[in-house]
Amino acid sequence: MSVRGKFKLAESTQVDYNPEVRKLKFNAVCNDGTEENAKFHKYTPSGEISMTVDNPSASEQFEIGKSYYVDFTPA
Repeated sequence: MSVRGKFKLAESTQVDYNPEVRKLKFNAVCNDGTEENAKFHKYTPSGEISMTVDNPSASEQFEIGKSYYVDFTPA
């Protein structure tokens, strides 16, 4: 079983204790008129994911305002 969500990066902030560490905050996509986002919004009308990334090359992959798929699969 797996579930896919779609989240948009809302914030990317540097943490105080290390300039290479960033805190990323994602929000569930809203119904912006596109068919795909309307489907995701129907089943996940709200949601938030935050993570702290201690890898500059990884955090550089994320762009504020851009959407990302998130797959939840049992581990």
